[in-house]
Amino acid sequence: MTVEEIMQKLQEMGSEQTKKTFMKHGASGSLFGVKVGDLKKLVKYVKKEQELALALYETGNSDAMYLAGLSVNPKLMTKETLQSWVEKANWYLLAEYTVASVTAESLYALELAREWMESEEEMIAVAGWSTYANYLSITPDEKLDLEEIRTWLMRAETTIHQEKNRVRYVMNGFVISVGAYVTALHEEAIQVAETIGKVHVNMGKTACKVPLAVPYIKKIEERNKIGVKRKTCIC
Repeated sequence: MTVEEIMQKLQEMGSEQTKKTFMKHGASGSLFGVKVGDLKKLVKYVKKEQELALALYETGNSDAMYLAGLSVNPKLMTKETLQSWVEKANWYLLAEYTVASVTAESLYALELAREWMESEEEMIAVAGWSTYANYLSITPDEKLDLEEIRTWLMRAETTIHQEKNRVRYVMNGFVISVGAYVTALHEEAIQVAETIGKVHVNMGKTACKVPLAVPYIKKIEERNKIGVKRKTCIC
């Protein structure tokens, strides 16, 4: 299928209600309002054509950009393309999920995560913290730099409540990921979560809430899932 044909499909699948919901969450610019579940139905038409997926992201349409993230081969992504993607991610769904998950499975996961986490731009910092959190969820512990992760944990503990709005959300998610996926740092993550306590994030006109890190990690522990890695973080 061509970009034009995919865009026509997206327009047909979109709804005003979903568009309004996305806009309440911070979406802006071009979008049709296609549910993620419906986007996944189109992946089979895009997945084997890397250039088509890349072209969809370049449309600037939020639905097409998310579909691109579901369809690309992360291992074929260049650092320059990932940098371009993060700069064009204009709301958290794209930064925190699309860009972060693809980058986490790319060859540049840690390099870009570290760089983006230091950014003054909110959505770029969001992508950085979420990239690292996703990387933890798919990478064997023996390949992780525990001291570096510990340093970022300490950063979250000391600065989270002073960070930009959505950065607070993903920092909290990073602490949860450490506690859930890195067995050696499980107890330390819980201690950090206890120190942080409740994280306040402005969720706009939505019913969404910030998960409390300690009980969230404890629930995973109760299911004996601490340290159990995911096969993929793209979803």
